[in-house]
Amino acid sequence: MKAVSNYNTMKGSLAALALLLIGVTAPAQSPASPGNSTVVKAGAERIEYNRMLFGQFIEHFDNQIYGGIFCPGNPLSDEDGFRTDVIQAMKELRVPLVRWPGGCFASTYHWRDGVGPDRQPVLDKTWGVEEPNTFGTDEFVKWCRKVGCEPYIVTNAGTGSIEAMSDWVEYCNVNIGKNGRMRMANGYPEPHNVRYWCIGNENLAPWEMQYKTPQEWAPLVREASKMMLVVDKDLKLGASSLTTRDAMLPLLKQAGRYLDFMAFHSGWDGTGKSFREIMMMTGLPEQQISSTIAILNEAGYGGGKIKLSIDEWQLRGWIHPGIGDPRTGFDFEARRQNDIASTYTLSDAVYAACFLNACLRHSDIVDIACFSTIVNTRGALFVYPEGLVKRVIYYALSMYSNHLLPYVVPTEETVQQMTDGEKSIGVLDVVLTSDKDGERFVYAIANKDPEKEQQLTLDFKGLGKKVPRKVRAMILSGNSPDDYNDIGQERVKPYETSLLVRDGAVSVPAHSVTFISID
Repeated sequence: MKAVSNYNTMKGSLAALALLLIGVTAPAQSPASPGNSTVVKAGAERIEYNRMLFGQFIEHFDNQIYGGIFCPGNPLSDEDGFRTDVIQAMKELRVPLVRWPGGCFASTYHWRDGVGPDRQPVLDKTWGVEEPNTFGTDEFVKWCRKVGCEPYIVTNAGTGSIEAMSDWVEYCNVNIGKNGRMRMANGYPEPHNVRYWCIGNENLAPWEMQYKTPQEWAPLVREASKMMLVVDKDLKLGASSLTTRDAMLPLLKQAGRYLDFMAFHSGWDGTGKSFREIMMMTGLPEQQISSTIAILNEAGYGGGKIKLSIDEWQLRGWIHPGIGDPRTGFDFEARRQNDIASTYTLSDAVYAACFLNACLRHSDIVDIACFSTIVNTRGALFVYPEGLVKRVIYYALSMYSNHLLPYVVPTEETVQQMTDGEKSIGVLDVVLTSDKDGERFVYAIANKDPEKEQQLTLDFKGLGKKVPRKVRAMILSGNSPDDYNDIGQERVKPYETSLLVRDGAVSVPAHSVTFISID
């Protein structure tokens, strides 16, 4: 593999010589900026976060399922038709949970069409294509078991019925009744034991098929919850909502007693924007989380009585002209723009770090988050017939899933502001994690500055550590904030190095995600 060119933070003659030996020229450095610091909050309790924050999402849209994870007959697929290279990449990501079958697709999907030996293609009225139904519930659960993650199913609360939702739970989780026996007859004698379920997807939005007003949605969720829990009282059950008082308060009043979590989406379209413009958007998810928690508190469900699931999060909206406007029709060819590799740059990775940091800071309430999507469209993986590309954001997600420690240590930051016109935002986003005993620590740091390194003073005293000469680091960066990965060209991936500590401070590279380990 060609040597990657993202060592732009390494210092000293030995580092420069090493770069020359592998054929990479060290880029010129901008002066580091002083004035950023992080301190441990005295007396604040640590939070053990849920690894479901690193969940993923996949939908029956374009080439995510067919041509993505499920490719019968492809040389890279196994006996069940699943792409083995995708499964391996998912294992490397340590994906804890995958949400399926949608997305908007869920609101016209009838689960019975996708089980059993006699499956007929149907017209998918959400996306305007023929759905072959060769990948259904049993295939999804089997694929999740191979990946090593929990399946998370979204019910059809658009064109479907409350009874069909509870029947789906019966098919998956019990061995009695017509639907449980149907699964057994289909070759699955043991229950699938699907724990995570959500009632609906974006059903309060006008573009969704058979969308509902808040006054219609609340009683539907209430009755669906009751029926689903009668089948299996141990479900982790959520319901889709918007993050407004008008949507959430009626829902919580009528159905809150039955719900484990409220599900919402966090999407901010950064496509076509510069790196600096996108960085100005990195504070929006935390604002959304905070305002949603305030509504939970107002409704009497704060303090973790009901958790939050960010069922879909993404910097870039999907390209799918025509949804919600049936008179115009779909522009199917436009969907190919989702595959343009140069779209997915370091801006996606730094944005993802800021998003996950926001979730971790609020992980006493935010329990689940699903990146949208894991494969193709805006996916962390681009899958094509001969292989796959790990986009830059894949490596950011991998750093969080594989290298954080399990407890969030509350901190307070003083950071410089970066600007774009009249907008401004903190140039660094920092989260600190620790092991159970509070002996080992990992800082996760996003540097939003497109051009300059940033100095960050670490709180060694608050960690109970002596100031070292250097610290271990894992860095995801590049020569340019617009660097991206493509077929045969993996320009950006994490590398391990050491950072010098001067006066208690380290320098983190421009446009980077940096993990610092302190033992």
